[in-house]
Amino acid sequence: MNLIWFLIIGGLAGWLAGLIMKGRGFGVLANIGIGIVGSFIGGFLFGLLQLSAQGAVGRLVTATVGAVLLLAIVNKIKKG
Repeated sequence: MNLIWFLIIGGLAGWLAGLIMKGRGFGVLANIGIGIVGSFIGGFLFGLLQLSAQGAVGRLVTATVGAVLLLAIVNKIKKG
């Protein structure tokens, strides 16, 4: 069950990151991947900043922040 929630939150985070980055998402499956990787990046950054996010909404915010950062990095690499 935790895997299903992880995928749902990852998918939502990737979709939200695509919206925030003005349509720079890569499709449903790629957005899930971006959201999952973003959750690790967001968790790492939140840990460095000593921030804590609890519950499903907190995990979604953490994953979305990480996914936005990941999309920004990917876009810079593609342009550069």
